[in-house]
Amino acid sequence: MKKTSPHLDDSFILNKLLESAYDGIVVVNQQGIITYISKAYTDFLGIDKESVIGKHVEDVIENTRLPAVLKSGKTEKARLQLINGDYMVASRIPLIKDGVVIGAIGKVLFRNIEDLNLLYKQINQLQKQVDHYKKAGGVNQAKYSFRHIIGKSEKLSDARTMAEKACMTDSSVILTGESGTGKELFAHAIHQESARSLKPFIKLNCAAIPAELLESELFGYEEGAFTGAKKGGKPGKFETADSGTLFLDEIGDMPQGMQAKLLRVLQEKEIEKIGSQHPVKVDVRIIAATNRNLVEMVEKGIFRADLYYRLNVISIRIPPLRERPADIDFLVPHLLDKICSRLGKYVEIPPGTMRVLKSYSWPGNVRQLENVIERAVNLAEREAVIVPEDLPETVTEIHDSQVKPLRETLEMAEKNAILTALNLSGGKKAKAARLLKISRSNLYERMNKSNL
Repeated sequence: MKKTSPHLDDSFILNKLLESAYDGIVVVNQQGIITYISKAYTDFLGIDKESVIGKHVEDVIENTRLPAVLKSGKTEKARLQLINGDYMVASRIPLIKDGVVIGAIGKVLFRNIEDLNLLYKQINQLQKQVDHYKKAGGVNQAKYSFRHIIGKSEKLSDARTMAEKACMTDSSVILTGESGTGKELFAHAIHQESARSLKPFIKLNCAAIPAELLESELFGYEEGAFTGAKKGGKPGKFETADSGTLFLDEIGDMPQGMQAKLLRVLQEKEIEKIGSQHPVKVDVRIIAATNRNLVEMVEKGIFRADLYYRLNVISIRIPPLRERPADIDFLVPHLLDKICSRLGKYVEIPPGTMRVLKSYSWPGNVRQLENVIERAVNLAEREAVIVPEDLPETVTEIHDSQVKPLRETLEMAEKNAILTALNLSGGKKAKAARLLKISRSNLYERMNKSNL
């Protein structure tokens, strides 16, 4: 007699999927009552499955945020949660039907931080292998694009828009802005999106090369041009960047003698190597950057006016971080993810620490912010949360000069209120008193006290 195969009903399959898909899963209804919890979760908690069905989730799971999700109706992805003295990583998803939250699901992604750190390290190792294979084809290529420019503030958006327009032309560009604002990032992005994107992107920091070596770095030299010259000579940055882009960082630090030679190359589109009698034609687009005031330097005769006008076809100012504090909300998660990936750690920054970061002026801009976050990631304790104590004192301290005594603040506010009322009333005391909702005699007393 032929045996029939057992029937696989939907509820059986769904139950098996829920039991095996995650390290743990719990479902609550609109009131926060547990309607389902997987065996993996109860084993993790060390409780009996049948005993918790019908109980409120806060009575079963320590520090649960499912009630908060029921109230907000918003998903919380990969958040830390302290259970039994250790941190795990969990996600919480509201169940919404016809616009109404009818329940929520909690999913355990990692039972402890060590598991997550191990995964980070494995992913990081794979990324290093991929980067290794990319290197052969990535020499002298731009590494960044516009997606690496993080922020949505109006000033940054204006700079990005101007840079995107610069991609559509071959004209020279000057990027201005304080140190650490991301000028090199913009230079990479402009080249990456330009018609020269498949050609070389060559960088030279004019401030990092001694004046006596700058000419050979830019234009190269022939064999035997000077004592110590390499056999066969050496190509300069212009020759290496032929058909591509040459990024001249810290152009304001270029010696005046070198400025004249650079101007000639830009005008004639040809270079002459040291020790050579024959010019070589080059096709190079120039993107220059500086944190100095070139207009002021031109007025003082420190920077050549003709070179400035040749370079300053498209000028883009990169705003400092203090002028776009709202972008810190986007920069911190981006930088944190990059740093954690490199260090093989998983760390979170809670709202309290974010408030501290947003209240600081960041004179070193994004570069300083990145350094501070990396320091904090390294100092964060095993619970993987960055607290204000992990930040440098320069970021967390409030200077006494920033806070005035309460009495002085109140007196200043009162004086300003009286002056405003007098201004609006045309100097008429009775009308000013009515605006301030005080008697005329009281107004006179306060005016005398404020020396008005």
